[in-house]
Amino acid sequence: MWSAKPLMAAVRTLAAGASDVGSMETQSREFAWTDEDFDRVQSLIYQRAGISLHDGKHAMVYSRLSRRLRDTGHQSFKDYLSWLEGNDGPEWQEFVNALTTNLTSFFREQHHFEILSNHLKSKPPSGSWRVWCSASSTGEEPYSIVMTALEALGPRANFFLTASDIDSKVLASAEQGVYRIEGLKGVCPERMQQFFLRGKGANEGVARVKPELQRHVQFVSVNLIRDNWPFRELFDVVFCRNVMIYFDAPTQRKVLERIHRVMVPGGLLFVGHAENFTESKDLFVLRGKTVYERR
Repeated sequence: MWSAKPLMAAVRTLAAGASDVGSMETQSREFAWTDEDFDRVQSLIYQRAGISLHDGKHAMVYSRLSRRLRDTGHQSFKDYLSWLEGNDGPEWQEFVNALTTNLTSFFREQHHFEILSNHLKSKPPSGSWRVWCSASSTGEEPYSIVMTALEALGPRANFFLTASDIDSKVLASAEQGVYRIEGLKGVCPERMQQFFLRGKGANEGVARVKPELQRHVQFVSVNLIRDNWPFRELFDVVFCRNVMIYFDAPTQRKVLERIHRVMVPGGLLFVGHAENFTESKDLFVLRGKTVYERR
């Protein structure tokens, strides 16, 4: 039979130990970090970018925003966040950049590019195409789209891609079009030769996208939850892959309605493998694996 006194003593010991661990963890951090700080970050990134940070992201948020405190000279998250809320300057972009994820690769989800190729061939060769890649990241996805288009339509294709992202730094990198060779694993040798220039000498180990590929792309900054989308013409195809997973259901619906408004009827919407919008059948109809048709 268990005695109550030893059991309560053990509980007090464990509680004290947990408190000590928490205290040591706080002391080992460069900046104090509280649940209130995290709640404020959650609220601010949702307001600015529509991103829903779940409660398991404490360590990630602390790590990424600590650099912003160092760069801006703030000694606490409380002071930094209060300063951020009190001005509308360029730091807001740095804040968003720090909290967005940019995992990408060339020809990721290969079946999408096969479907795109067949779709592009559905128009007469003289037809024009307008495509939007809404999460450009560092450029691997938009350049994969353009390579697919030029292979399907020929080098003189009347094809134009608008590539956007909320993160200004990755857009600048995408526009440069320079990649380390090991980051080009998804590009076959034939495409490497046709669409890339290998660096020599000081640039050995990297490759640059050829100008004839870049001239089909325009990179622009677009925040998907804002009303000021800069588009004047409708798109035949939209890639919005692995973006909606960061939004809650109301924000997803809002963004889908806006995408619907900037697409031609019958246009194709490509989404990420973990995204499903069958509940929005009034806007889009499923036409293949993570491919939807605009109603």
